[in-house]
Amino acid sequence: MPTDTLAQGDDRGSVLIVLHQERSSPGRVGQLLVEKGYRLDIRRPVLGDKLPSTLADYAGAVVFGGPMSANDPDDFVKAEINWLDVPLREKRPLLGICLGAQMLVRQLGGKVQSNSDGSTEIGWYPLHATEKGRRLMHWPKMVYHFHREGFDLPRGAELLAEGDAYPNQAFRYNGHAWGLQFHAELTRAMMHRWVVHGAHRFILPNAQQGREHLEGRMLFDAPLRSWLNEFLDIVFTGHSAKAETETRIALPG
Repeated sequence: MPTDTLAQGDDRGSVLIVLHQERSSPGRVGQLLVEKGYRLDIRRPVLGDKLPSTLADYAGAVVFGGPMSANDPDDFVKAEINWLDVPLREKRPLLGICLGAQMLVRQLGGKVQSNSDGSTEIGWYPLHATEKGRRLMHWPKMVYHFHREGFDLPRGAELLAEGDAYPNQAFRYNGHAWGLQFHAELTRAMMHRWVVHGAHRFILPNAQQGREHLEGRMLFDAPLRSWLNEFLDIVFTGHSAKAETETRIALPG
């Protein structure tokens, strides 16, 4: 059943959270949104939860990752991809993470597929911001991945960040819809679970071993969390700390 988590302090409204497993969590995205004053309306369509016919009463939506593919023939996958027309049509803030981004790409007419050499991104890999991405904000140099499919850049979308194995890592569409191929939402406990339950994937091409996942977290997680905190402000309010700082510098003293 849908659940609603109350925020502390100012009430900025509800964010629809779409998860794809019974024990999945919105992790650090959920924690940060609650800290910012949002309520979380958590739905799991794979378990029968209905998605709202409008987001008029929501501050926006976040569609998370999962073990399934956006190309799967399951009815709930197709229905969720079709449902993404709601935030797109209503121009409500929308963030897709990994599978969520791939579903968004499918809704926008793009392809989701693996590399021809079977390479994956499972572990920590470099991220390269594009010129448009750098104008928007400062990006982390390393990000965490757990996928073996990537996506085309949808027609009309702006590429914000690139990767080495899978080039399309972050994009913005029509000013309000965002897709991320990587994961910034993992708490320490979530990463430990992924490393344990996903260990069978570490033999795949280009995948890193579990110890590299955990060692990378100690090195790279702090800037990734800082980035996520600012990125969520940009997605849901349009506020950019980088742009605000540059504006202040440009103003005469």
